[in-house]
Amino acid sequence: MQKALRLGVLTPSSNTALEPLTSAMAASVPGCSAHFSRFKVTEISLSAQALGQFDDSKILAAAELLADAKVDVIGWSGTSSGWLGFNADRRLVERIRERTGIAATTAVLALNDLLALRGVKRLALVTPYTADVQQKIVDNYRDIGIEVVAERHLGIHVNHDFALVEPERLMALMREVAAAKPDAITTFCTNLRAAPLAGVVEAELGIPLLDTVSTTVWGQLRAAGADPAQVTGWGQLFGWR
Repeated sequence: MQKALRLGVLTPSSNTALEPLTSAMAASVPGCSAHFSRFKVTEISLSAQALGQFDDSKILAAAELLADAKVDVIGWSGTSSGWLGFNADRRLVERIRERTGIAATTAVLALNDLLALRGVKRLALVTPYTADVQQKIVDNYRDIGIEVVAERHLGIHVNHDFALVEPERLMALMREVAAAKPDAITTFCTNLRAAPLAGVVEAELGIPLLDTVSTTVWGQLRAAGADPAQVTGWGQLFGWR
């Protein structure tokens, strides 16, 4: 009998994209299922109110609910450490492990692992965010030796509205940043419907797409001791080791 593998996913409350996408990826792995716990996130900005949404106490409460389902790994499928600083996710992962005894990862920590695995130094960044949030992300990548050689952002701050961006618009933005010849493109937001574009992007542009919904699943499978390469049709990253 196939052993069950349960992925526990922490989800922004206003996100409508990551759950169906994550479930579709998990379905590629025999016996794997995805389970979700939400906490309040409605706005992405640098205001005190928006930054306060990512207080660890709220996220840990959601993680404890996932622990009740006896999930094998807990993943924060959100990109907040892109502007808060990567140490925010490192601390969060430690606290989830301490609180629940369950292995943990995040979209951004997994993305950064993938960048290190492939020696990516020239990154293209596509997001729905405002200019000031985008600049924070660019600065944080510069601090770890990765240059954002091209970026596009849409100036949206309402989290729910990110999922309304049409995939055709995202594809156009990726074509634009590809002109800078980056080592990889990241669609850096887990409420974008970008992950299914990986095959088209990689075939047309010859550049790997590291979508953050996908990086979360990659990181979770690896943390749970499962082979991410079982996920097929969602981009090259699942074959990276």
